[in-house]
Amino acid sequence: MNRSMELKHRVRNVQCTTSFKGYFQVDEYILEHRTHEGDWTPPIRREVFDRGHVAVVLPYDPWQDAVVLVEQFRIGAYAAGLEPWLTEAVAGTIEPGESAEEVARREAMEEAGCVLTLMESIGTMLMSPGSCTETATMFCARVDSRELGGIHGLAHEDEDIEARVVPLDEALEQLESGHISNGYAVIPLQWLALNRARLRTIWS
Repeated sequence: MNRSMELKHRVRNVQCTTSFKGYFQVDEYILEHRTHEGDWTPPIRREVFDRGHVAVVLPYDPWQDAVVLVEQFRIGAYAAGLEPWLTEAVAGTIEPGESAEEVARREAMEEAGCVLTLMESIGTMLMSPGSCTETATMFCARVDSRELGGIHGLAHEDEDIEARVVPLDEALEQLESGHISNGYAVIPLQWLALNRARLRTIWS
């Protein structure tokens, strides 16, 4: 039984209407689903933010044992009352017809001037499944960081992005202290901490 057929036995009477459509989209769902005890819920109404899907890449220089991180203003952090200039890995929206790897390579050049060589998949994660469709497909990629850094971004998208080469130990200290709080950076940095020795052996 394929996934969609199997879901029909656990989710029913699905109604979906779009309540807002701009750069992003908000859909309203009404549905019923099976409970853990085997019954059906009453009709449930949920709003879903259809944000699209994202590719994330952490450029890593195994020779210098350093990562390339970017900093930019984030309206979501500002609206939440938090520090809005966030330290992140490189990321970008996957457009129709693009692969996640293609987006990772393009965004690395646009946001940090990076030419990525070897890449490893970290995985695909749901970022906020209680209210959002967004997934993030994450990679770690080899890069020569010796000439990197500075201000990047696309002017027509009003991007103002600073790229920095950061020793991995320093980046992990920023992670532990809470300075790095964006999941787009937290997850790949933790993955790299676990895979650092292996990557330095096979990528150097």
